[in-house]
Amino acid sequence: MKNPLEQKLFSLDKLKQIRNTWSLTNQQVVFTNGCFDILHLGHVQYLFAAKQAGHKLIVALNTDASVKRLKGPERPINDEHSRAWIMACLGFVDAITLFEEDTPLELIKALKPDVLVKGADYKPEEIVGYDEMLSWGGQVKTIDLTEGFSTTSLIEKMKA
Repeated sequence: MKNPLEQKLFSLDKLKQIRNTWSLTNQQVVFTNGCFDILHLGHVQYLFAAKQAGHKLIVALNTDASVKRLKGPERPINDEHSRAWIMACLGFVDAITLFEEDTPLELIKALKPDVLVKGADYKPEEIVGYDEMLSWGGQVKTIDLTEGFSTTSLIEKMKA
């Protein structure tokens, strides 16, 4: 059995090539991003639903430095290598890339996905990349989140 990380974790340059290949065969490319620090049912259901929005799912993971800036000094719980490995084991995730910035805007502009997906805790027009997606005819969709599941609530539960 091959290492799933080697099959799915790509640099931006490599991912652009892969994305172009998918486009040549008219496969709809879905993009989402997040920290996915402690992968839980809510994450898995969200990612599964994201895949349903197209043919190929790209997940951009915040690097450890980015997670620390966004979530605080005690995060991430799992390092970027561990998070990428776990993500690569999900059969419906087709490609993974890491990003250092606080938002995935540059990735979105570089990859030009067909569909951008985020959780329904955002309004579509608030989602980073919304204007860019519309500029090339892409779609922005939100997915309902699984109630009662969040990394923050899991951490609080463990502390209690």
